[in-house]
Amino acid sequence: MSILIRGGTVVNVDTEFRADVLCEGGKILAVAAQLEAPAGAEVIDAGGLYVMPGGIDPHTHMQLPFMGTVTQDDFFSGTAAGLAGGTTSIIDFVIPDPQQSLMAAFQQWRSWAEKSAADYSFHVAVTWWDDSVHRDMGTLVQEHGVNSFKHFMAYKNAIMADDEILVNSFSRAVELGAMPTVHAENGELVYRLQQALLTQGKTGPASHPLSRPPVVEAEAAQRAIAIADVLHTPLYIVHVSCAESLAAITLARSKGQRVFGEVLAGHLTVNDSVYQQTDFAQAAAHVMSPPFRAAHHQQALWQGLQSGNLHTTATDHCTFCAAQKAASKDDFTRIPNGCGGIEERMMVLWDAGVNSGKLTPSEFVRVTSANCAQIFNIYPRKGVIAAGSDADLVLWDPAASRTLSVKTQFSRGDFNVFEGRQVRGVPTHTISGGRLAYQLGDLRAVAGAGQYVKRPPYSAVFAAMDKMRSAY
Repeated sequence: MSILIRGGTVVNVDTEFRADVLCEGGKILAVAAQLEAPAGAEVIDAGGLYVMPGGIDPHTHMQLPFMGTVTQDDFFSGTAAGLAGGTTSIIDFVIPDPQQSLMAAFQQWRSWAEKSAADYSFHVAVTWWDDSVHRDMGTLVQEHGVNSFKHFMAYKNAIMADDEILVNSFSRAVELGAMPTVHAENGELVYRLQQALLTQGKTGPASHPLSRPPVVEAEAAQRAIAIADVLHTPLYIVHVSCAESLAAITLARSKGQRVFGEVLAGHLTVNDSVYQQTDFAQAAAHVMSPPFRAAHHQQALWQGLQSGNLHTTATDHCTFCAAQKAASKDDFTRIPNGCGGIEERMMVLWDAGVNSGKLTPSEFVRVTSANCAQIFNIYPRKGVIAAGSDADLVLWDPAASRTLSVKTQFSRGDFNVFEGRQVRGVPTHTISGGRLAYQLGDLRAVAGAGQYVKRPPYSAVFAAMDKMRSAY
């Protein structure tokens, strides 16, 4: 069926203009003024609304087995919640157990994701190393459209990648035209600080941020940047949460190094006072890594987005319920790490960013979809409203308001990290793959409607340019 969006203001990264948008067969057929509606087309009046590319969340964890339990949102409920908030694509994470085949883990995640209501793709984590990992990385890039590999520099005695693994994996990524990504925290220091706090009897959630201070994130970011520099590979650093890590990225980029930074909507708007709540459930609900930081870090992160040294916005959507969090009430190190946010990300960013003047509507599109699509090599298929691109769009009412709450969210989680926040600027319609998936509070998500998105390897130009730079 065709959909004609009539009379809205189309927003791309480089322009805003009044136009109609015609979608058919999962693609955008035309973007122009006064388009004629085909017979039988559904016509949506977008007068007074923005029409923007559907959001892409580059960091989610649906149906994740982690710390002895599994997240509440699976690939259907999580992507459905995303559609309600204007997000039409996700890049989730395949996380093999140590010694587990990368291909076996990838096939497991692919089977879980078949129920996805929106398009999806995967980063694949490298949690150990031998010749089979080297081989599987090649298969994933060349046959399955994976062009990014994740490395956890934290979680000692579990999935932490030491420097030897980083060097081996980064080197292989260069050969394949793939992008290394890192969770930047010094796992050895985190473990040492955790044990010291437990010894002192500080077992509650308030100790979580104390065990992961900004310096342990900054050290890991600096180390990953140095390894990437020596090996001439681009680098993507997930969930940058502090001014010190941003400073490391900014310095590297000022020297011509290709380093990309991601920031979470939560880290931009929630501060570390949440861990001081006397109610265990409330404090534990905010346990995620890196933790929420003191307010001055939020100012720095906004400046990073504005300056172009942070590039994408994400959620790290990873929902655990109160009972799962409370199972480790006497040991904060065993509280499952994770918060939600896929449904709220774009509303929070518009309210805190566009309404405050920190971002223009075009810059909002840049950090919620276009940059992600370009960095992970799916642009202009996604991240732009243009003829031939996927029909993934969100219609946005900048004047409408909503109060965010667990009581009204579509996510299966029983906590909302943005609880009670009133936002101005909300999605009215979400079109995913040419289908109307959300309209004025009516969620029409369909299990299995989402498609797996292959991401081609990067051009060898990246590596060639970096080698030329290192010769000077």
